[in-house]
Amino acid sequence: MEEALSFELSEEQELLRNEVRRFAEERIRPGLEERERNHAFPSEILSEMGELGLLGMLVGERFGGAGLDTLGYVVAVEEISRVCPSVGVTMSVTNSVCAWPIYRFGSNELRQRFLPALCSGEMLGGFGLTEPGSGSDAAALRTLAERDGETWVLNGEKTWITNAGVAGTYVIMAKTDPGAGSRGISAFVVPADAPGLTIGTPESKMGLKASRTAPLILEGCRVGVANLLGAPGEGFKIALATLDHSRLGIAAQAVGIHQRALELAVDYARERVQFGVPIAEHQAIRFQIAQMATELEAARALTRYAALREAHSDGGRLASEAKLYASEAANRACYAALQIHGGNGFADEYEISRLYRDVRVTTIYEGTSEMQRLVTARHLLRG
Repeated sequence: MEEALSFELSEEQELLRNEVRRFAEERIRPGLEERERNHAFPSEILSEMGELGLLGMLVGERFGGAGLDTLGYVVAVEEISRVCPSVGVTMSVTNSVCAWPIYRFGSNELRQRFLPALCSGEMLGGFGLTEPGSGSDAAALRTLAERDGETWVLNGEKTWITNAGVAGTYVIMAKTDPGAGSRGISAFVVPADAPGLTIGTPESKMGLKASRTAPLILEGCRVGVANLLGAPGEGFKIALATLDHSRLGIAAQAVGIHQRALELAVDYARERVQFGVPIAEHQAIRFQIAQMATELEAARALTRYAALREAHSDGGRLASEAKLYASEAANRACYAALQIHGGNGFADEYEISRLYRDVRVTTIYEGTSEMQRLVTARHLLRG
């Protein structure tokens, strides 16, 4: 009989949540809108987050990490994203698609070389899977890696890479056996200063403007043979496991945005007067707020449940379901919150305008909503 899972945070996790919320309000919120307007990357804030243990949350203490569980991690991502989704995704990417696969699949040599600096905030991490011709169809990637003596030589291009240009380390997927399909893909840990690695022009994005996104260009990029993550041909398996894990971070990001959208909607509804009364007195507004609150609790509960079940056989499916539901619910919440703000919601001076732009990508990156439905269906129908 399986042990019952508790949705209550432990005393340690509640302390973590409170401390992260305090940090987000005191250190991230001041200057946030200006950073977003200027596309200014918050390097100093990320360094402080490293000092607090927020960039190596799932890495064992032996390698400089905080050694926390996945539930504590999603709680922290939610609180950061409630204030600034740009910082939230930067944090999530370093933790979940760079530090985590190195910790989970890397040799002790790789762990010792890269994890302490990632965990401390000395450097950030990135993940290179998507290419110009392969997004959801990850097995169709074209980047090649060829063995040359004691080095691997990588050639290709990766696109939509979060933290590109500010990261010190990337986990990159490349084909080492082009004729073997997905079984011919391998994973590499590539330092930002590796010869032959350059950064393309940063993307001009709809939202998350204080988060850096750019292509990675690999032209004769050389890394040592020890930089292979796992065994040759295990890259696709590593990528899928990493995405299963990282979807929890994006679900938590969406929950944080949803929470803030609800707060803004409630505050505005109480203050805005129309027809002689606050608009909160109108049933149409009350129903929208009730729906937002209900979906928020459902999204948070599913995300936490998926975090608790990560190591179980249904962990991948639950991560996809959490990411799907939380991201779509957050998009609905931001739409409703902006609608409650009326014309003011369309003005940049109102926070909901930024959240409305930021939330949109949550149904796209780390696998689109359509891909999450396919993943869930595959899990359920394969038996």
